[in-house]
Formats: sequence, structure tokens, C-alpha cells
Amino acid sequence: MPDHAPPPADPSLLSAFRDILGPTGLLAEPDDIAPHLSDWRGLYKGQAMAVLRPASTEEVAACVKLCAAQGIAIIPQGGNTSMVGGATPEARPRQVVLSLARMNRVREVDTADMTMTVEAGLVLARAQQVAAEHGVMFPLSLGAEGTAMIGGLLSTNAGGNTTVRYGNARELMLGLEVVLPDGSVINGLRRLRKDNTGYALRHLFVGAEGTLGIITAAVLRLFPAARETATALCAVPSEDAALALFRRFRAADEGAVRAFEYMSGIGMGMVQATIEGATLPLSAPAEHYVLVDLSASREGAGLRGLMEGVLEAAMEAGEVEDAALAESEGQRAAIWRLREEHPEAQKRAGASVKNDVSVPVSAVPELIRRASAACRALIPGSRPVPFGHMGDGNIHMNLAQPEGMAAADFLARSHDIMDTVNEVVRDLGGSFSAEHGIGRLKTDMMESWRGGAELDAMRRIKAALDPQGIMNPGKLLPDA
Repeated sequence: MPDHAPPPADPSLLSAFRDILGPTGLLAEPDDIAPHLSDWRGLYKGQAMAVLRPASTEEVAACVKLCAAQGIAIIPQGGNTSMVGGATPEARPRQVVLSLARMNRVREVDTADMTMTVEAGLVLARAQQVAAEHGVMFPLSLGAEGTAMIGGLLSTNAGGNTTVRYGNARELMLGLEVVLPDGSVINGLRRLRKDNTGYALRHLFVGAEGTLGIITAAVLRLFPAARETATALCAVPSEDAALALFRRFRAADEGAVRAFEYMSGIGMGMVQATIEGATLPLSAPAEHYVLVDLSASREGAGLRGLMEGVLEAAMEAGEVEDAALAESEGQRAAIWRLREEHPEAQKRAGASVKNDVSVPVSAVPELIRRASAACRALIPGSRPVPFGHMGDGNIHMNLAQPEGMAAADFLARSHDIMDTVNEVVRDLGGSFSAEHGIGRLKTDMMESWRGGAELDAMRRIKAALDPQGIMNPGKLLPDA
């Protein structure tokens, strides 16, 4: 995208925003705006005349009303951790970034209802901490939890490591407060488990990537805290063996499985080579790895015995070659670090193309094998780095550049690579977007994957709620 600056903003317009937001709520200098104009991977960059930083829902609504009256596009932004450029502006005039970072309060925690009402700018790690301080748990967990914010997580229907047990962000939300594109506010912060009063409007905004409105607050579901855990890193001989191990744990106690993560030998090697202090707790490197995480909300659940029993049976069946069980919280964190550092390790190892895809759980081994072979055939020397949530069928089927190939030349083949992976995904009945969303990266894929009546329905909803098309333009839906 072009990197030139947009035309200077109308001083009277900036003054109107400043009147709404106060002296600390508006960023208008280029150096202050710049950090909000690109994604964390550095792949997307755009323009904005200003960054709006409201501190309340009322301020959000007032800013949106002003933008609607002036025909100014709005790019909602939380922690800006999107893998697909979903919170990054395009290179077009007359648009603002609206950052939710100042709206970071916890409005209420109710351990009887097991709910927590929070504002959209609350960082996920802080939500987890507040829940723990009240003796309960908010289970959503992912690598960017120290930066990602609740509004963005809901807007993208984020998944993460615990989806196999607790579901995606959608399943962890009971109610929403949303500012619509005309500045009106839906106050749907209800803590009800059952509410069949008409359309479930809240679900329209989860996964909509800010194209229908701005989530300003949410009611989140809480769960009993884990009182017993067991974590292991396993070396397995094949993708099929990894799936067989998952089935063993699911058969032994499905409710105990909090996470089941797959990693390849190539990916684990990148982590060890680029991340300081990342150490493999096994006797030798392997071709394939699995991280198993068990938890229970009651003491005396016997998870250690369950873990050992399942692994012993799997070793006898040839499905596990080696395993390391965490003996302390420090060891558990070290095992999880090997998984969580995969995105950063790939970034440090060179250019990579991300493919966040999902298939039926039973098809995960075939996905990894076929997509890896197809990518190697497409670009000889390229390094497939599949990893992710085998327990829910979501694999990050990433490809790292060949050694010696220029990063720019490799990235120029991005869509060829994505098409190659997605051909396998489609054949296996999967989805080209599992948990990262569509953003700027995948809008051109929507026509072929969600065309016809389904895409037409999405466009009608967009047109009904946002007739001017000012909410996060260029994201999710392809241009009509």
C-alpha cells in the first residue's frame, strides 16, 4: 500500500473531535498516529487523519455520529494483534482509527451468576487476572493475551488454546453493548443464559470484524477455577498417532481435556533456534509433537494418574515415542512456552505465509500431509510449519521461506500458497478462515467460499446497518 500521508485534516473537524474526547483523547500528529497505521507483522499499512481515543460509550457514540454526518470511515482498533490486517486502515482519505484502549474498566464481577461485565479495551490477560482474584476463571487463552483486547477478540470470534473445552469467544459471551454506524447504542448487557426475545442481535457483531458496529462492552461467562492440572509434551511418530492420542484422552475423560496442541519438528526447531531459553524437555528431537493439558475444578481428580495411564497405553501401542510431564508450575509454563512462541519464532526465522484453516478433526492428519506436500511442490525448499489446535480441527498451516530465497520474492507468492493450501482444505470440507478472521488478507476469497445466497445475505445485513459503508471499509466483505 502507498505510504504517503493523507491530506491534512480539517482543523474544525479535529476541533469537534477534541471537544468530544478532551485533550488526551485525540491523536493528530503524524508521529502519534503512526503506530496505529500498521499491523504487528508489518505487512499492512494505511492512512488516517487522526486516532480517536474515547473513554466512554457516550464518547464513542458521539464520535460515530460526527463521522456519519461527515462521511468519515472508522477503523475500530483494539490491541492491533490481527494476523490478517483486520484493524489496519487502508490507504484512502477521510478515515479515522478509533482505539478502544482507554475503555479498559471492569464494570462488574458476579460470582453467583458467574459473569464479568467489562469494557472492550480490557486486555485479555487482565480479564484473566481479575477473574482469578475473585476465585474463578475466564478460560479464553491465546498467545497474544498480553496485548489483545476483549472487543477485538469478540469482533473476530477468537479461538485460542482452550476451544476444545470452552468454545470460541462467541460461546464465552452472554451480552454486548454496541455502538451502531449511526451512533445509536444497543444496550444488550444481559446476564441471561436463556433469552429468546427475537433475533439474537449480539451474535451479529461477534465475528463481524467491526464492519457492523463497535463493541464497547460485554458480559463474559466465568467458570470454576482449576484446582488440579496435568501437562505433558509428547513426541509422536506421525500425524495419525497425534490424532489417536487425542482420541485416547477424549475417551478416558473428555471433560478433563483443556487443550490438545500439535506442533511439527520444523516449528519446534525454529523455536529452539530463535527463542532464548526455549529448551526441549525430551531426550531427542522428533518429527511431531503434541502438548496435552488437563484440568479439573475439583481437588483429587486424579489427573496425574489419568495422564500417566493414557500415555503408557499409547506408548505400548506405538503412538507416543517419548513424553515429559510437568512437575511444577514452572515446568508447565516452559512447556507451554514452546507452543506459544511459534508465531514469534517464525517471524524471526524469516518471511512466512499464514494459513489459518480448519477441517473436521478426523481430517487433520490428511490436511497436514497433503498441504505440506503441495506447498513443497509449489515452492521447492519451502518449509511447512503446521501447528495449532488439533483438538478442534484448527491448524495454522504456515509456510516459511526457503533458505536463500529473498523474502520479497517469497511473499509475492502468498496468494499462490494460500490457494494451494485452500484447495486441500476445500476438498476436506474445511474453512479458509478458522480463528483469525478475514480482515484485509482474505476478502477476495469470500466470493468463492461464501458466494451466492450466503454472501448476499451478509451484504444485505451490512447495507441495512451501515448504508454509508463507513465501518471498517475494505475488511471481511469483498467490494460489491
